[in-house]
Amino acid sequence: MKNSLKRRSQARSFALKHHGKQQYGSHPYIVHLDAVAELVRQYGETAVVIAYLHDVVEDTPVSLGEIENAFGTLVADCVAILTDEPGKDRQERKKRTYRKMAQVAGTTEIALVVKAADRLANMRACVADKKEKLLAVYRQEYPFFAQAVYRPKICDELWNQLSDLVVLVESAKKN
Repeated sequence: MKNSLKRRSQARSFALKHHGKQQYGSHPYIVHLDAVAELVRQYGETAVVIAYLHDVVEDTPVSLGEIENAFGTLVADCVAILTDEPGKDRQERKKRTYRKMAQVAGTTEIALVVKAADRLANMRACVADKKEKLLAVYRQEYPFFAQAVYRPKICDELWNQLSDLVVLVESAKKN
């Protein structure tokens, strides 16, 4: 238990150090990372560590090698899965990234739990901060996102919450 808390704390500190003064909307970036980590806490230490690190390669100069040296191969492999593929625009990046995620199987499926939690946290933040345009993007991407990321019986509770939020957003849009 003590080592587990230490590893989570190390991942949080690592992310905090490297994300630095980055913002998540009007909030410090750690607010987003804490939200994702809380959503995956029930899935174990590795999920929480990955939650804290999931954006660090994509959004900072940190390399996958640094992640592997500090947190091991599984965590680095999962961060690689969660890191957007290059592309000329969001649509191309997401298409490539979702294609990669659709191929995930075995122990690295824990990355998909983190991805579902990340999207849920993103959408909740959009609702709370009234970010209608970004929420509309997430809503539009949802079928492709779900097709690539969803795996039966892995994190159904997160998917139920995500689906409920998508339905709520769609019904609010109609009204």
